[in-house]
Amino acid sequence: MTHASRWKSRLVLEFVLEFALGFVLSLVLLLGLIHSAHSEITVVDDGAHTVRLTTAAKRVVSLAPHITELLYAAGAGHAVVGVSAWSDYPAEAKKLPIVADGTRLDLERIIDLQPDLVIAWKSGSNAHQIKRLKKLGLTIFESEPQSFNDIATSIERFAKLTGSSDGTHAAKTFRESHERLKQRYARKKSISIFYQIWPSPLMTLNDKHLVAEMFQLCGAVNVFGKLAPLTPSVSAEAVTKANPDAILMTDPESSGLDRWRALPTLKATRFDNLFSVNGTLVNRAGPRVLEGAAQLCEKIETAREHLQKH
Repeated sequence: MTHASRWKSRLVLEFVLEFALGFVLSLVLLLGLIHSAHSEITVVDDGAHTVRLTTAAKRVVSLAPHITELLYAAGAGHAVVGVSAWSDYPAEAKKLPIVADGTRLDLERIIDLQPDLVIAWKSGSNAHQIKRLKKLGLTIFESEPQSFNDIATSIERFAKLTGSSDGTHAAKTFRESHERLKQRYARKKSISIFYQIWPSPLMTLNDKHLVAEMFQLCGAVNVFGKLAPLTPSVSAEAVTKANPDAILMTDPESSGLDRWRALPTLKATRFDNLFSVNGTLVNRAGPRVLEGAAQLCEKIETAREHLQKH
C-alpha cells in the first residue's frame, strides 16, 4: 500500500470514529432527556399552576392544618418537616416545628428547613410572603379544596409529589365513603338552616365554601348561601327574618346557642332545632371532613324529625 493510500485510509477511519463517537454521545444525551422527562413529576395545583419536581419531595412544609392532614392521609407524613399553627391531627404533627400562623410565615425558619416543596393555603397564606419564597426559588403548591372531589384529588396529587404509594387507595376509600353517605341521605326532604361560625360579629359561610356541599348532601339549604363574601357577617335581625328550620353552630360550648334560645318565636327555637357541631371536622377541608359531614347530617335529620312531629 502506498503512502497516499495509507493516509487516505487513516482519514476515512478517523472520520468513521468521529461519526460513531458523535452518534453515541447524541444517543446518550437523548436517552438522558427521555429519562429526565419520564422521571419529572408534574401536577397542577388549585391555583391552576403547573408544579414540577425533578424527584419526589423528601422535605415538605405545610402552611395550613388541612394540608397537614391531607399529607398524612396521602402517606407522606414522613416527609413533613414543618407545619402551621393548629396542625393538631394526626398526633405526630403536633411534634413538628411551627413555621406559620393565621397571617404570617416564619420565612427564616422555612428556609432553614430546606424544603423541596412548600404547600401553601391559596386563600389563607400570606400572599406577599409566598411570592418571596417563590423568588428565592422554592417550589410552591397552592391548596384550596372546595369540594369532596378536590379533597380526593389533593390526596392523589400529594402522594404523587412525595412518591407515596398510599394515595390511590386513600383517595378511593374517601370517595367510597362519600358515596355511601350520599346514598344514605338521598331524597330526604329539604330544610332551611343557619350555620353560625362566629358569634361576634355574627358570621356564617356562603355556598362557595365546601360546607355547602355538605348541606346539599344532608338535604339542607343555607339561608345565607347566596351572599357574596365567603364568610359573610349577618345580623341577628336578618337571622330572625330568615327564620330557619334549624340553627347549627361550631362553638363547642352549647351556651353559644343561648342567644337563640332567648327568641322563642324563632322556628328553630320553637322546634328545639338548635345544635352544635365540631367545627374542625366540618370546616377543615381534609380527609376527616366526612366525619364532620356525617355528624352534620345526623343533626339535620334530627331537626327534620322534630319538624315532622309538629
